[in-house]
Amino acid sequence: MRDTLDRVAAGELSPAAAEAKLRGYATAEAGRFDAAREDRTGIPEGIIADGKTDAEVAALALTAVETTGRALVTRAGELTASAVREALAAERPAAAVGHDSRAGTLVAHDPEFERPDVDATVGVVTAGTSDAVPAGEAAVVAREMGATVDRVDDVGVAGIHRLFDALDDLRAADVLVVAAGREGALPTVVAGLVDAPVIGLPVSTGYGHGGDGEAALLGMLQSCTPLSVVNIDAGFVAGAQAGLVARAVGGQ
Repeated sequence: MRDTLDRVAAGELSPAAAEAKLRGYATAEAGRFDAAREDRTGIPEGIIADGKTDAEVAALALTAVETTGRALVTRAGELTASAVREALAAERPAAAVGHDSRAGTLVAHDPEFERPDVDATVGVVTAGTSDAVPAGEAAVVAREMGATVDRVDDVGVAGIHRLFDALDDLRAADVLVVAAGREGALPTVVAGLVDAPVIGLPVSTGYGHGGDGEAALLGMLQSCTPLSVVNIDAGFVAGAQAGLVARAVGGQ
């Protein structure tokens, strides 16, 4: 504790970083950031932009970079990304910021931040282009946990020959996240063709009864081939689960 306080007094450590070291979390204007989550669970703390103002997201992202060297934001639109960039430019100008506008994810790294390196591959698979948003979120989370991420896109069962063309890539992965909307059949099919764990990610695409992702969720839950299933559009959760499997496979 004394060393931490001495570093704050010397200007080597911010008050937020000191609080994170002493308490495991840091208090920002928008709430408390769980700076110890990754050490505790292996999963980086995520900042979901939904329900927060752009200023609140920016404040939390700044706290994240100050305390852990990284910020991971989900459901972030262009205005939110601009607010985060502006906040970091003012306080942490050396931080690198990347925004995937399609997936709605934003990742910021301090220059000295070292992402984990896991010797395992997560395959992220989509049935169609409409499934790219939650699949992209899953890919970012798994990548930030240190796994190599391979994408296999647009291989849904409506043209199942496309899936067969990608089988070698699917079978090379250590764990797969398979995103599908409508009736959600793709994860069931994939799980019957590979010897790696499959995580089904139901997506809220489709129309008519069950078209909000419920049909996809129920179809995956009733799968006759063994797979795990997360909630509708829960890309972060799917990516985190895949990342944990990758860490186990990679010896982390």
